[in-house]
This record gives sequence, C-alpha cells and structure tokens, in this order.
Amino acid sequence: MKKWLLAATVASTFAAQADEGMWQPYQLPAMADELKAKGLEIDAKSISKLTEFPMNAVISLGGCTASFVSPKGLAVTNHHCAYGSIQYNSTADNNLLKDGFLAKTYADELPATPGSRIYVTEAVTNVTDRVQQGLAKKTGKAFYQGVEAKEKALVAECEKEEGYRCQVYSFHGGLEYYLVKQMEIRDVRLVYNPAASVGKYGGDVDNWMWPRHTGDYSFYRAYVSKAGKPADFSKDNVPYEPKSFLKVSAKGVSEGDFVMVAGYPGRTNRYRTANEVQNQFEWAYPEGKMLRERFIEIIKETAPEGSDERIKYASLIAGLANYAKNFTSMIEFYGKSSMLDDRKQREAELAAWISKDSERQAKYGQTMSKLDQLIKQSKAHQERDILLGYMGYTTMLPTARKLYRLANEKQLDDMQREPGYQERDMIRFKSSIERIDRRYAASVDKAVLLDLLTRYAALPKEERVPALDKVFAIGNQFDAAKLSKTLDRMYAKTKLGDQKTRLAWLEKSVADFKASQDPFIQFAVAMYDTDMAEEKKEKELFGELMKVRPQYMDAIIAYSKEQGKPVYADANSSLRVSVGHVKGYSPQDGLKAVPFTRLEGILAKDTGIEPFDAPKKQLELIKSKTYGDFYIKSLDSVPVNFLSTLDTTGGNSGSPTLNGRAELVGLLFDGVYESIIGDWAYDDKINRSIQIDSRYMLWVMKYLDHADNLLEEMEIVK
Repeated sequence: MKKWLLAATVASTFAAQADEGMWQPYQLPAMADELKAKGLEIDAKSISKLTEFPMNAVISLGGCTASFVSPKGLAVTNHHCAYGSIQYNSTADNNLLKDGFLAKTYADELPATPGSRIYVTEAVTNVTDRVQQGLAKKTGKAFYQGVEAKEKALVAECEKEEGYRCQVYSFHGGLEYYLVKQMEIRDVRLVYNPAASVGKYGGDVDNWMWPRHTGDYSFYRAYVSKAGKPADFSKDNVPYEPKSFLKVSAKGVSEGDFVMVAGYPGRTNRYRTANEVQNQFEWAYPEGKMLRERFIEIIKETAPEGSDERIKYASLIAGLANYAKNFTSMIEFYGKSSMLDDRKQREAELAAWISKDSERQAKYGQTMSKLDQLIKQSKAHQERDILLGYMGYTTMLPTARKLYRLANEKQLDDMQREPGYQERDMIRFKSSIERIDRRYAASVDKAVLLDLLTRYAALPKEERVPALDKVFAIGNQFDAAKLSKTLDRMYAKTKLGDQKTRLAWLEKSVADFKASQDPFIQFAVAMYDTDMAEEKKEKELFGELMKVRPQYMDAIIAYSKEQGKPVYADANSSLRVSVGHVKGYSPQDGLKAVPFTRLEGILAKDTGIEPFDAPKKQLELIKSKTYGDFYIKSLDSVPVNFLSTLDTTGGNSGSPTLNGRAELVGLLFDGVYESIIGDWAYDDKINRSIQIDSRYMLWVMKYLDHADNLLEEMEIVK
C-alpha cells in the first residue's frame, strides 16, 4: 500500500514540480506521460527494469557512478573518481596523475587501487515487511539490533550465490526497506586517464564554479574469470561482457534539450528538522570547514611539492579541498536563504494539520517533540565528537582500532559480528589494510594527529575521555612539547607502517594484541572498553531515532499527498534517476550564465601555471581550430562542459548523462557553487549540475591523446 501511495503521489505532482527529485526506478512508470512530455523517447517502464537497457549499463564504484560503454567491459567515470587508482599507480618518477595514461592493449592495463570494485545492480526487492516483522514493541538498542539482525539474515540469504554483494537500504528514515543485489566485480583495471592538466583543469580554483572547462573523465575495465564469474585479479581473467552498454553521442545536446541521469547519489537531507538544519549550518559546517582547511595546510607544510609523500596525499588533499569549498558554499547560501524559516513553517503547518484530526493526533501527536528531544540528545557532546571523528583522517589510530576490533569480533559466530567484520567483509577489509602503503607517510600522520589532540586537550575535562588522556599523557596542564615527543616515540616504534606486519595482525588473537608492545596496538587495547561503551550508547539512541524518524516521514508523506506536493526519498547511495533540461542560470542580479563552455575558454583561462596549464599540444589544436567532427555551428567551436537542471549530489559523480534515447551525452561531475545547498533544498532557479560534454571527451581522445583503440571499441553515434 505504501508503495502504491508514493507512486500515486508522484504521478499526480510530477508535472508541476520542475525538475526536482531523485526518483527510485520503480516510481518512473507512473510518470510515463510527464516524462514523454519532457522529452523521454524510450519507454519509461524500461528504466524501471534494472536488468534491461539502459539501467543495467549503469554501475556503482562504491562512492561514484560509472557506465559500461563497450561490449568488453569498458567503463567510463570521472577523473576524480579514478583519482585514487591513478595515484596508486603513480610515483615521483612515473607520475600518471601529471602525465596521463593510456593502455593500448589489454596487457597494458593497470590494476586499480586494492579493493576497487564495480557493482552491477541486478535486483531491488521491497523487504519492508520482513525487516519490521516482530519489532513493533522493541525500542532503543533492542530495536536497532533487531533491524540489524533482519538485515544480516536477508543479506546472507542473498549472498549465497557466489560473486554477489547485497545490502538492505532504508528509505524515508526507515519507513521502507529494499534489498539490493549487485554483482561484485573484483578485478578492476585502469585503462586511460587524461593528464591532470585536462582531467583536473582549473583544480580547486574552478571546483564548484561556472564557467568550467574540465575534462573530468577516465576509463576502467571490468574483468572476470573465463567462466564469466567475478574473480580476484589474474592474468587469466577476461574482460567482462555486460548485458548492455551505452552508445556515446557525438551529436550531443543543445540548450533546452531533455536529459536524465542514472546514478548512485550519496546523501541528501531535505526532510531534516529545523533544529537539525540550524545546528548543521551554524556549527557543524563551520567547524568541519576549519578542520579540513587546517589539514590541507598541515599536509602541504609537511610533505613538499613533488615528493613521494605529497603524491601519497594528493587524493586526500583533493577530497578535503572539495568538501571545504562545499561547506563554504553551504554556509554562505544558508545565510542568504530562507531555509531555516521554511523548515519552521513546514513543521508548523504539519503540526496544525495533525491537530485538526483526532486519528492523526493519536498517530503523530508526540512525534515532533520526541524527534527534537532525541536530536538534542545526539548533539550533547558534538565538540568532542567531531574531533574524535576527524581522527579517522589519520592512519595509525583507526588502523590499530580496526585490527583489534576484528580480533574481538572473530571470537563470535559470523552472524553475531558487527557489520564490516563478517566473513563477507574480509576481502574488502584486507584490501583497505594493503592500500595504506600508497596513502600514508608517518610525518604527515603525526602532524595531523598532533593538531587534533592539541584541540582535544583544550576541551573541558568533563568532555574528555579518560582512556585517551591516559594513552597520550594529557593532564590538566597541557604540554604541547611533551605530547609531540610522545607521538615521536609512538611513530618511531610502531611497525604498522609495514604492510606485511599489518596483514599479519589480521590473524592474531585478542591475547596477542594485549601482549603487544606496539604503541598503536596498545592504544587500541586501552581504548576498546571505552569504544564499546560509547557504541552501546549510540545504538540505544539510534534505535530510538529509527522508531521516530519513520513516523515523522509518514506524516510528511500523508500531508504532502493532500497538498499535491512531490514525495521522493532522500538519497542514500542507492540507484536513482533524475530528469531535467540543458539550461543556464542567473547566479546573481545582472549576470546570466549560458549553458555551454567552449574550447576557446581554455585558451582564455590558461596561464601556463597549475591549475590553468593545459597541454601545449591542446592549446595548439585550439588555436588552429582543429575541431574535426565535433564542431557545433551555434557555438562556433567544440563544447567542453554544459549545465543542466538535473537534481544530483555526491555519489552521482561519474553518472552518465543521457538524452531521450538513453545515449550518453555527458558525464556529471560537479554542481555550481550556488547549488551546493541543494543537498538540503532544491531551488529550480539556481540548482545546476555540471557535465563534461561527450563531444569534448571524444575530441580529447581523438586529437590530443590518440586513444583510437578505445574510440574503435565504443559505439559512437554521429
């Protein structure tokens, strides 16, 4: 019934709500008429069938999206999504990040970062009744663990078929649950990435900005065993043959054209309460921005430009800078927006609607106050919690903790273990331990940890953690020099920086850990009881929130139906479809941004100095007007990037942007600065996604990098 209600609500409101919404595929058939009117040419029902074209060509990388573009497992995604793999294969002497990489044959292709995966979604099943059955009377930690147990059982049943990864996703705060089954391809190889002066042109300066001239694309290839099954890396493996793949359009799109994107958006917060909004924008984002910017400074101060240490941290710097700028925009546009007042008004209207009906009062009367109470409780120690949480950006502390947690979890039956420590997780766990080598330098790790512990030591004593204070000898009178010496000794003595040593700890017992003299292992042992006590408290609180949040969303859905407003779930990293149009915008009074940039814009920006240092050959091609088959008369050039009204967020990076015939016309890689706040509220006037135009990608491949082998492999529509 709930599924029908949501679909019916969507169908009745879709036409009137502009291009807002990240829709679950099953909702699309109810929108068929409206989608056709917007410009969809294929059957809307086909988009809801995940085992058919085009959806089975859209894949997840576990944090980014990609899509198959050839019958031999060739997959295209963003340059920044492949950044870790490019970095992993780079050294100071062979810097693929700087110079680019092209494999001319299968044998030349390079293994991606250890643990890299390609996930092909094959089935999505509504399991709401199975998850919720028998849990109505449970509360707190018991409810949390009850849901977790149901999810684990569903996943275990789903993963009996070898080579698959399954996960239960909650929608609308836990009002609905869906089981997603994905083929897990474990042999992923880097095929091609343009030089950073193309793939990251504009760097952090242009990040989230328009106009943009970034060639943000790279290619992977999926490999399987000769039997066509997922397998670990082997020279005997063969390219995966997907059931379908996307054709790449050399014709592209024009202003006003219909576009859609299929991908795996990470998180949005459009149904969060006013109290949550206020805390996030007025405290959490400013604190997070400050910490991330400080981390970047520390890394750059500690690891010189061009050094192997700096290369190891290139990906982290990029990620930190991306989110620091994201948070800056969030804060800026929150101050200009009416978001907080809008949320307060929505809650007031919802409360008034509930109060007008006795049945609604009985069902939802205490929901709002209970939710606000729990939210307040969750923020009680946030100054301490953010510092402890950001210690996850270091390497030695979280590595030691994970290893010791594993030793403890292995004492339990597999189904009783914490998610992340079950047998199904061990390949991924081991890979995370292996790839530390190319992302860790002791000097940088120590400097970041010293900064965080210094901030932590300034907290009131009642907010500090006794076990942590003891390990690092933090007393009432803080001594920075003493702490620095303590860390020097710990990093000098630890052996966890050695891969073989780390891997050996995967097989050691709790007793082995307790007997260890490694200072970071000793830290993990000393913190364990405190960590488990805090986790127990968190599960109690989360369990209460998991009971109340669905009630709140149920009320919003029922109220929205009466108001004729759209209902779609917040993004949660599951497969979604957004629809929109190619369209510019007005970022401020007196300015109009057109929806396309051109090759000539690269010339105009270029300074010869990073990040505006396009390859000399590319500049020559542009100056000589070598446009080839990709010339567009209306632009008098080749388009580079374009804007759309597509409703997207992080996780959509690398998503194929499709025309009405489901041909790839671009790759989504960013949003404009003004629309970053769209994670919390969509505004049709300023929400714009940025795509690399397929014509620019093909132009670079043909004229600059001579990737003729890949162009021949793809099916290009002219």
